[in-house]
Order: sequence, then C-alpha cells, then structure tokens
Amino acid sequence: MRYRELGSTGLRVSEIAMGCEGFMEDEYRMTGKLLDLAERNGINYFDLYASDPQMRAAVGRALKGRRDSFIIQSHICSVWKNGQYLRTRELPEVKAGFEEMMSLLGTDHIEVGMIHYCDSLKDWQKIIDNGVLDYAGQLKKEGRILHIGLSSHNPEVALKAVESGAIEVLMFSVNPCYDLQPASENVEDLWADQAYEHQLTNMDPQRQRLYEVCQEKGIGITVMKPFGGGDLLDAALSPAGAAMTVNQCIHYCLTRPAVACVNCGAHSPQQLLECIAYEDASDSDRDYAQVLSSFNGIRWEGHCMYCNHCLPCVSHINIADVTRFLNLTKTGNGVPETVREHYRVLEQHASDCIQCGACENRCPFHVQIRQNMQEAVKVFGY
Repeated sequence: MRYRELGSTGLRVSEIAMGCEGFMEDEYRMTGKLLDLAERNGINYFDLYASDPQMRAAVGRALKGRRDSFIIQSHICSVWKNGQYLRTRELPEVKAGFEEMMSLLGTDHIEVGMIHYCDSLKDWQKIIDNGVLDYAGQLKKEGRILHIGLSSHNPEVALKAVESGAIEVLMFSVNPCYDLQPASENVEDLWADQAYEHQLTNMDPQRQRLYEVCQEKGIGITVMKPFGGGDLLDAALSPAGAAMTVNQCIHYCLTRPAVACVNCGAHSPQQLLECIAYEDASDSDRDYAQVLSSFNGIRWEGHCMYCNHCLPCVSHINIADVTRFLNLTKTGNGVPETVREHYRVLEQHASDCIQCGACENRCPFHVQIRQNMQEAVKVFGY
C-alpha cells in the first residue's frame, strides 16, 4: 500500500481508503469484515458519513483494540432523527449528533471532522451564521477532532470554503464525467441525461481551479463517487457510453492535483479487494487515456490529463509534473513558494526540453507540450 500526505495536516493516509456504504450489509456484520480486510492490506483511512446508530455502534465494536490502526473521517451535521438520516445545520442537533457519534464509536477523538454535504453558497453561509463552523473550531481546540473538513459536490462552494481558510480537508466527488460538469446546487444534475446530450469538451474550469487551489494551499482532497455509484463501470449505465475499470477510475482520481486518497464504497470483501488490487496493477491496466477518448459526445482537447502517454521524453523530463506545477501558477497568486520548491527539485526542468515534438506526437489529447515547456521556463526561470 502506498501512502500520501493529506494536504498539510501531517497525516499520512493510504491512497486506497474506504467509504462506509457496505458497513450495513449482512446486518452490520460486514463492518468488521471490511475493517479486518482493510487492516491486513494497509488501508488506514475510512469515511463515515452515515448516521445510522447501529452502523456507528458496529464500527465502534470493530475498532476495539485497534483504534490507532485507522484514521477516521466522520461527519458533523449528519444525524439520525425519527428513524432516518438527516442533514442539519441546527446547532443543538449538531452537538447532540456529535456526542452520540463519539459515544457509539467509543473514541475520544476523530482525526477529520467533516462538515457534512454543503452544495450551495447559501448553505455555506448558514454553516457560518448558525455557529456550526465555530463549533467545529471549538472541537478542534479541545482535541476531539484534529482537523476540520467539508464535503461537497459543488466546486463553487468548495472553492469558497477552501479560500476562506476554514477547512483543512475537502471531501469532493471526482470522476471523469463529473469533472466535465459546471457547478450546480443539485448533485443529481451531475448525472442527468440532459447534461450529456450536447458536446462536452475538457474539464470544467472551476473544477480544475479547485484542484489547483487545494494543491497550492495544502488542502488535502479525499475522493467520493470515484465510480459514479458504479455506473462508470457499466457501459449501459455510464453517461459516457463506455465502461471504465476500477483501476482506471482510481488512477484518474489519484492523478488529480491535491488528491490524497480515494474512498472506495465496497459492499463486500471482494469489491474491496478489487480496489486494493490497484496497488499492484500495471501501468497499462491503470491507463485511462484510451477509454476517455472513446467517450460519446465528450472530448478532451489540448488539456493535459496527466496520463503520461507523452513519455518517455528524450531529455528525461517528467512532463506531467512540469505541466502540473505550471498550472498551479495560474491560480492568480503568482508562484507559490511550495510550487517553486517542488519544481526546483525535479531532476530535469522545462529548460531541458529540446523542442523535438515526440511527446506531442504521442499525446492522445493534442496538448501543446512544447509551448507549455517554453511557458514554464518563463515562469520558473529555467
């Protein structure tokens, strides 16, 4: 298992993480089975968005004796009321829900306290006005949560939260279909048939900016919806009209800026093992470039997808890294010192480019790589 830094939190998380969708299977006995399998295979991170008390209690039982083996991302504002899940911004309900969660989990802290499911600017303001954000800050001061996060499907809202400086971790929906869609306050718009009826070209600029600003500011992204609820794995269900593999979906997510881990919503040990198998998959098994180029009505043109089809470079330049660092300078804040330092330690730089064009001949997305190298020299000085 490979591990990544979760932004600037200081936490090192397994790049394959777990969602909690399968925990309630087999009358909640699946919780222990999945956590057992996760621990044996080096998965140390899981998300707990669901508020079902029986599920939370099952997680608490499964964690006994091995709490330190896992980094928990659990959600504030996700509560259980009248026998069903509810998202709330009412502070008394938020506080009661948090106390119940901690009691059921049997822990005195969670590593990431995730403010649950904010997809509108009005709702973000309510989180501020109703004291939810202040409450999260209080919990952090008390050491009951170590870092504050926010979950969202809307890049406009997520960017607002990231730029506020109030959050350290973002849980965001990432996959190559969602990334084409503009911001919306309704998550169902991301998968609606009408959203894919017209030609779609390249990643939505606001989503690209979100990833790059998170990278610049040290905000770690934990991914939800990597398989689009499973639809991306089935050509008949995918809005793109072509099936991707588990490995391709995971690799797409892990090559986005700022992404630290992918929360895989496995419903069985076999499904979790399929995700874990990514760690040993070949480059060809992970390669998503060809399937992206086969998507119906969808086109990536001139936009680097970090797929590395441009390699090998005769000058041994890591073209994707140079391009990624170049893109990070386009967020409007000049050249951040962290980006400059990451660029500096590359073994070869844009100035080593001999402008041969071999990379462009191999690029499936027709990126103007030579031009990017020239621009990088101007920006970084070498």
